Formats: sequence, structure tokens, C-alpha cells
Amino acid sequence: MKLLWVFRGIFVIVVVGVLFVYASSEEIAGAVDRTNFRAVVWSGLGMAVFVFLLDLLTPKTKLSAVAGVFFGLLVGLLISGVLAPVVDMINASYKIELIPQAVTGIKWMIGICICYLTISIVVRTKDDFRFMIPYVEFAKQTKGARPLVLDTSAIVDGRIADLCQSKLFDSPLVLPRFVLNELQLIADSADKLKRNRGRRGLDILNRMQTSPIIDVEIDDTVVEEIEEAKGVDQKLMIFAKICNGRVATTDYNLSKVAQVRGVDVVNINDLANSLKVVALPGENMEVRIIKPGEEADQGIGYLDDGTMVVVEGARNKIGRDLVISITSSLQTSAGKMIFGKFEGFAQRKNQENRHPSHRKSAETSTNRGRS
Repeated sequence: MKLLWVFRGIFVIVVVGVLFVYASSEEIAGAVDRTNFRAVVWSGLGMAVFVFLLDLLTPKTKLSAVAGVFFGLLVGLLISGVLAPVVDMINASYKIELIPQAVTGIKWMIGICICYLTISIVVRTKDDFRFMIPYVEFAKQTKGARPLVLDTSAIVDGRIADLCQSKLFDSPLVLPRFVLNELQLIADSADKLKRNRGRRGLDILNRMQTSPIIDVEIDDTVVEEIEEAKGVDQKLMIFAKICNGRVATTDYNLSKVAQVRGVDVVNINDLANSLKVVALPGENMEVRIIKPGEEADQGIGYLDDGTMVVVEGARNKIGRDLVISITSSLQTSAGKMIFGKFEGFAQRKNQENRHPSHRKSAETSTNRGRS
């Protein structure tokens, strides 16, 4: 924190200068009674040393300082204005009999020390300041929906582009500069497989940038805390916390680490698994035939969620509940379709279970239906 050390140096120079001016004045230094001189010097030096050591010994937090300096200075001036009458009250109550010049010098020292302390505290803890004072925030915040912070694996995978193109995500996509640098290093790798993956990622990123639907922003913000982190994954966690975003990735290990560190993750693989068709080939299911299909001998039915079921050999079984064997399924932009073949009547199958003596007649009906 070079800026903070420069500020500390300025603080020391200002303290020494103010003490020299007031302590060497004729009214204070030339007075017979040395009470004023000792009060100015010892109170000024004591407070200066105290707040300086307090600043050095408190844990450091790497944060940008510009907004914190101005806000800390404002708070320091307000506190100094409140404490200024306290000095007059103590001087009058305890009959210390300090001259006005000494009282003014003490007030100046209090103001300088308070401003320094408030600035130092705000600079090092400003991320938590909004919990004490609502709506006072210094970190960069993204308006609207929480952004999706792209990982290298998500870009190379490419499905994130299709998901955004379909308007599934309305959140802005943020690509940190260090992720783009890693993608470029992969594209320049000597390994042919890595090089092809890197180039594919760059092509997908270019396609997303040129798309009028997808909003992609390359973030060049330099934060010292991120720069000092080791590894792209660690930087990604810190960046997501700072911008209050969610990490989009296909890396299983990164997803687990993010969950441990309290960072929200959108795993593309988990999302794809959740969108898979529940019905698997070879499974049996029950469906009521509603209408005939487009092809000969096809019947059409629907599940409770509206999924269309096309059944072979069910054209003449409209209005009946059938047991079908799933042969395949199709997922399209218009919805999901399931294809199956007729296996038997659901009602007669239930009757067969309840009345074993009717098994033979049920089998005969099933065989007729198949023929």
C-alpha cells in the first residue's frame, strides 16, 4: 500500500510542523508558566504516537484508497468538530488555565489525529462500512442482475454462448482480464490439444462479443488484493466476491472450492444434467392416447407437463390408457417429444395384477393388440 505509506509520511510531517509552530510561539514557549508548553507538546505527541502505532498494528486489508480518504476525512472533521468543545469544557472544569493559543493547538492536534485515524480505518475496512452506514459503498457494484463471471473452462466449452443466445440468462457476462490472459496463454501453448482449445475459446468469445443479444464486458479493473492472489482460480473467487457475481464454469473442483468460500457458482454441466430428458429408452410408462399421429398407425398422447408422446401401433386405441416402451426422446426449441411403442393396455394390466385368474385372457388381448 504505497499510497498509505505516503499518507503516513505526510501525517508525521504535519504533526511535527503543527507542534513546532505552536510550541515555539512567544505566548507558549516564552511564558513563565510551562503548563501550556507541556500540554501542547505532550498531548500532541501522545495522540500522534498512539494513532500511528494503532494504524501499524491493526490487520491490513488490501483496498483501494481514493474514496476512503475523502469519506474518512469528512468523518474525521465531523468528529473533530464535536470534540472541540470538549477541550474547552475540560479546561474550564478542571481549571487548568490554558491560554487560548494552547487550547487551539490541542484542538488542531485532535483534529489531525482523528482525521488520520478515520481515514486509515475507512481505507482498510471500507467493504464492511455499508453494514454500519447503509447506502455508503466504495467497491465497484454492478447495477441490475448479478453478473456471471466467466471461467476459462466455460468459454472453451462453448455451451454458455448457446444458453445466452437463447436468452436463458439475462445477467451481464463479465470476463476478467486475467481470465482472458490465461485463455491467450492456452491458445499460444506448444501442446496442440491445448492450443486448439484456446483458439476455440477465443472464437467463442468473439462470437459472443459480436452477438447483439449477449452482453459481454471485459473488466480491466486492477485490484491489489486480486493481483497478489496466486492462481487464476483464487483470483476468480476474489473477483466474484468484489463484484457480487456468480462464477460460470464447467470445472468440478472449482465449483466445490467456490461453495466452500461462499461464492455462488453456475456449473454448466449441472445445468445440462437438469435439462436432460427424464424418460430413458427401454423404460415403460403409461399414457392416454388423445388423437392419431401424422404417420400411419401412430397415436398421440401427452404427459401431465405437456410433453408429447408418439406411440407406434396406437392409432386405433384413441381414448385408452396404454403401457408403452420408450424407444427414444427428442429435445427441441419447441419442447420435448417422446417416442415409444405399444406394449399393452394399462387398465387390463392392473386387472391382471388384481385377478390372477384372468391372466390368460389379458395375455390374449395384449397379443391381439400387438398384432
